[in-house]
Amino acid sequence: MVAQEKKSILATLFSYRESAIFLALIILMATVTIFAPNFMSGSNLYLVSRQISFVAVVAFGELFVILTGGIDLSVGSVMGLSGVVAAGAMAGGQSIILSVLLGLATGIALGLINGLLISYVRIAPFIATLGMLSFARGVILIVTKGWPITNIPKPFLIVGQGDFLSLPIPLWVMIVLAAVAHFLLSRTAFGRRTYAIGGNEQATFLSGINVKKIKVFLYMISGFMASVVGIILIARFNSAQADTGTGWELDAIAAAVIGGTSLSGGSGSIFGVIIGAAIMGVIRNGLVLMRVSPYWQTAVIGIIIVLAAVLDRIKNK
Repeated sequence: MVAQEKKSILATLFSYRESAIFLALIILMATVTIFAPNFMSGSNLYLVSRQISFVAVVAFGELFVILTGGIDLSVGSVMGLSGVVAAGAMAGGQSIILSVLLGLATGIALGLINGLLISYVRIAPFIATLGMLSFARGVILIVTKGWPITNIPKPFLIVGQGDFLSLPIPLWVMIVLAAVAHFLLSRTAFGRRTYAIGGNEQATFLSGINVKKIKVFLYMISGFMASVVGIILIARFNSAQADTGTGWELDAIAAAVIGGTSLSGGSGSIFGVIIGAAIMGVIRNGLVLMRVSPYWQTAVIGIIIVLAAVLDRIKNK
């Protein structure tokens, strides 16, 4: 009887699509620990969890977009510009709250533009967000001239450098946003419609759902998530760097895809994205601890993205 109950529990656990990915994460952590025993030290896990939280939050926004079969290549530049706006306001003497709100508004506004171009002008998501990537990065360089923005108020630095209950504050931010995002996707009509669009957009439209409006809102969420990380990174580095966010669109997409999100839309979860971000964080940290060339980090992540896409293709067939 006990054996049957154990089998039932195991069967229930492995019925979740994220279970295999989570098992892969555990095996990966164990493997890295064998080659780099200090990986499991408290100080190292603290640093890894903080980095994972940054990638995961950006990937949350990417998940919302990919669920409809879209993609957002502009998240890295949105991060950078939102951070520059917030840091510039702080350096100019504005209050921390107002500066943060301006940074968040910047991310949401850029997401809104993406959504309108994709939904109403009917520009392909790849092209629209690629254009936004270039535009936002150009604005950053025009405003900063390549120089960092400093003079960040010291009370704000705790957001990126402090901790609460021995866990970094960025991790708590990730947990809160993960809970809200999970609720939106799993417990609301908005979430069900988002999945429905990815499953069959035409059928969703014919059922009377305003597909265009939902897509616009999804890209606004993506812009918001990116801006949150861009603003926290100001506190993390005590400045807004002109190159902040460069390449992060690849990390965000990788975290979503590795976490089981289908690139064709209609399938994916917040928990899966967190696991995907954790896998990336463990790989990068493990390679550093094993003194592997940093150039290999990008190559390894690229290989993993391709493998995840291949598995997703096989699964859909």
